Amino acid sequence: MSFEYFIGRRYLLARPQYGFISLISFLSVAGVTVGVMALIVVIAVMAGFEADLKSRILGVQSHVRVSREPRKMNDYKKIMTDLQKIRGIAAMTPVLQSQAMLRSAGGAAGVMLHGIDPLSAAQVHPNLFPSALEKLRAGDGPQTDSLPGIILGKDAARNIGVTEGDEIYIISPRGMISPAGHMPSMKRFRLVGTFTSGMYEYDGTMAYISMRTAQKMLRTGDSITAIEIRTEQTYEAETMARQIAEKLGKDYQVKDWTEMNRTFFAALKLEKTAMFVILTLIILVAAFNIAGSLFMMVMEKRRDIAILKAMGAAEQSIRKIFVFKGLAVGCIGTALGTVIGTGLCVLLSRYKFIELPSDIYYITTIPVRLSIWDVLMIAAAAVIICFLSTLYPAVRASASDPVEAIRYG
Repeated sequence: MSFEYFIGRRYLLARPQYGFISLISFLSVAGVTVGVMALIVVIAVMAGFEADLKSRILGVQSHVRVSREPRKMNDYKKIMTDLQKIRGIAAMTPVLQSQAMLRSAGGAAGVMLHGIDPLSAAQVHPNLFPSALEKLRAGDGPQTDSLPGIILGKDAARNIGVTEGDEIYIISPRGMISPAGHMPSMKRFRLVGTFTSGMYEYDGTMAYISMRTAQKMLRTGDSITAIEIRTEQTYEAETMARQIAEKLGKDYQVKDWTEMNRTFFAALKLEKTAMFVILTLIILVAAFNIAGSLFMMVMEKRRDIAILKAMGAAEQSIRKIFVFKGLAVGCIGTALGTVIGTGLCVLLSRYKFIELPSDIYYITTIPVRLSIWDVLMIAAAAVIICFLSTLYPAVRASASDPVEAIRYG
């Protein structure tokens, strides 16, 4: 062990002449600990929320969507046959979309109507509403009558006051021209099931009927709005979207799930970055405490520094002594904060002792997703900030005049 680190360790462990310096050093360690702990917990909770929201979005949306706006797709069967040759596509389903109005005895509400093929839709959305899809597949509704079936989001069904088995009218703007003018079409359905994604954007605005019924009602013939695709690897959807776009050409719009929710994920990323910057200020305040304690120690150890210089110690060696002491304080605080923060994340994810009100949030407990890379990044940032705070006091210590220090110290 070099003498610089030996002396730095003695300074770190020895009791200073002035107890105020020890108090500042303790507060520096505590500040770094609290800052690192808060950063780890907050970033882990935000990552947990982001992962949970992604899973809920992917429960409703497809990984890739192919459309041909503003025109409908009449050759979708040929396109789906061609796309089956691309490796990485797990399933595909055609979709016919249109805005419509729901009306029941309990109220009315606007929805986005989806005409789907129940068999292929179950492969693209395996976790959305499997039991209700079975009823659509069995004959567009219960076998006791001839009414076609409809699936609604939980909030949409609540808004119009219906439950499973109730009758609903769908009013579509695509009607017919009569002597009295344009007449919207109206058709009666029976609610065969509801679904819950946990996001009001979907639960309050989505309605699903069979493709055959939707094409008859909307008078579109054998055409669809889009093809929804599920890829084998969720996070390779962007690559798959580029391959599909190259194969189909410029007449088609191909979007992956990240592009369809670009604004939402950009807001989450911005919020996560803002929280990182704000909580890093706690570590920055602790770093100023480290610098302040080093300045006071330099003043206290002026005679020691002068003696070391008189014995031949170089300025670089003096700098190393004080950098080592300040960096040791920062590393101790970082290590304590990392251990405490990681422990809190493990407790939050395992025991769920913090409950959220279910009438306000879509989840009842705080989701936690602890990433080793986030922990390493936070720890590295804390150590770097603490290291930078030691440089100026160390330079001032190495630049002191030994003659004046011995004479007046």
